[in-house]
Amino acid sequence: MTSSVRSPQDEAVIRKSLGVVLATGVYGVTAGALAVAAGLSVLQAMALSLLLFSGGSQFAFFGVIGAGGSPVAAVASSTLLGVRNGFYGLQVSQLLGVHRWARPLAAHLTIDESTAVAITQTESRQQRIGFWLTGAGIFVLWNATTFLGAIAGEAMGDPRTYGLDAAAAAAFVGLLWPRLRGRDPLAVAALAVLITVVTAPFVPAGVPVLTAALAALAVGLPRRTSRVSKVVAP
Repeated sequence: MTSSVRSPQDEAVIRKSLGVVLATGVYGVTAGALAVAAGLSVLQAMALSLLLFSGGSQFAFFGVIGAGGSPVAAVASSTLLGVRNGFYGLQVSQLLGVHRWARPLAAHLTIDESTAVAITQTESRQQRIGFWLTGAGIFVLWNATTFLGAIAGEAMGDPRTYGLDAAAAAAFVGLLWPRLRGRDPLAVAALAVLITVVTAPFVPAGVPVLTAALAALAVGLPRRTSRVSKVVAP
């Protein structure tokens, strides 16, 4: 039976989780403001944040809509960027041993940060603490700050006055940059940028993002699938 007394290892992972929660959650202010800048209402911004809960996918959606792209292109782009969470789930499910009734909740909280904190722990107790505390903490703080950002963005009026109509791309890059470690991610990012720059003058808004995402998935998913398979193999 697992002791309820916190060990030094528990305290360490709690501190790490709370640090990640604070650093990531406050960025929701930007998401809320950009949602309104892209033409969404506060209610729509909150529904998207609560149901999608993936920063990269949200910023991709805002960027496409804000640039005049179709809703179909926006949803497709954000969905493709969210596919990675499914691969995270393959790994996290092995670590957590989640009961069937809790799997939908665990899936919703499976994001870059909760996965990263969990897999860097060596003991199953700390892995569970890291995952649940980080995922739930970011969910609460992200949505709270998204609401504040959406309210503030609505009060600011025309987003073009402040340049917010062009800020989604910068916000997305800022969120993505810390994750580009190693040659493979940088190569995929360079390919996506090249495709976007080449196709942007010739296709409707939103299509370059979708095309770049498809190209990145074509390059990156086979490698990620191979790595996850090695991790979950018995």
